Amino acid sequence: MAKVTIYSRNNCMQCKMTKRFLTEHHVDFIEHNINESPQYVDYLKDRGFQSLPVIETADTQFSGFRPDKLQQLAI
Repeated sequence: MAKVTIYSRNNCMQCKMTKRFLTEHHVDFIEHNINESPQYVDYLKDRGFQSLPVIETADTQFSGFRPDKLQQLAI
């Protein structure tokens, strides 16, 4: 089971870069695309996020393409 969840949307360059980074570093993830699953929009807004991607693990949540934080997930 994947320990990382990524919330993304279509035509989002930071989302694509984040997914590519995770794939290249062999980090399993589950993706929820808000264009296909709009019910996640309220979930993210309730947690204070206003931009994508949002990356969620058991210990952390952050948004944007953050190689420094993504690298920690690859360990």
